[in-house]
Amino acid sequence: MLRSMEDLDGYMVSATDGKIGHVKDFLFDDHAWVVRYFVVETGTWLSSRKVLISPIAVHDSEWFEKTLPVSITMEQVRNSPDVDTDRPVSRQYESDYLGYYGYPYYWDGEGLWGGGMYPYAMFPGHIINGSASAGLRDVDRAYASALKNRHRNDDPNLRSCNAVSGYRIQTNDGGIGHVSGFLVDDKTWVLRYMIVDTSNWWLGHKVLIAPEWIDDVSWTDQAVSIDLDRQAIRDAPAYDSSVQLTRRLERSLYHHYNRSGYWPEDARDESEMADA
Repeated sequence: MLRSMEDLDGYMVSATDGKIGHVKDFLFDDHAWVVRYFVVETGTWLSSRKVLISPIAVHDSEWFEKTLPVSITMEQVRNSPDVDTDRPVSRQYESDYLGYYGYPYYWDGEGLWGGGMYPYAMFPGHIINGSASAGLRDVDRAYASALKNRHRNDDPNLRSCNAVSGYRIQTNDGGIGHVSGFLVDDKTWVLRYMIVDTSNWWLGHKVLIAPEWIDDVSWTDQAVSIDLDRQAIRDAPAYDSSVQLTRRLERSLYHHYNRSGYWPEDARDESEMADA
């Protein structure tokens, strides 16, 4: 299901033995457009320290309760590698962080998360095809160490969702508005759409733009260039946050822009099945 990042702001993150804090931001990988970390304000129990929590630890989210349960303890969070969430996160820190929790490197593999699609499948001990994925073996540790050295100086390209909200949108023939939010897949944590507010150009109109339609992002100029023109966006289906974005509506959006969908051709959502 796709969820608004704005709605997820303030969600409680709950450890196995207590409450860690509330979500204040999300850090996404600007290559894959996947949320890699939640920025969590811990509150008084940890001197209001901000910590990063990986979606790898999230299991069976309690959406109605606005809670993200994670399979880690408060003591683990207390002793986790410290980070300044207002500064860029280095690959060295990520390596230390993932190593501390015993997670594989998400950038190792062809999938969104390592070799697969879902972050929870990377959690140590997760059951896959009837067997448990144990912690790192000696051979795995040696391989992980080699990967750590290889990627030690890489730029992880992590961006703040809060910071990108407000970026200007440039089309092939001029500006049309600004980023006002994101829609995220709550299973893979992929950012499927930017919510674009075109009110400065087309009064009261919000539209969805998929990251794969982006030509370029100027992080210094805070501008997103997309491979579309103004008229196409003006004629696009309007986005209404009060209406659930079904697969049928997504197909209509992609059809409008003459683009292929990201889902399998035979995929259908529950609303379509009910109507069949």
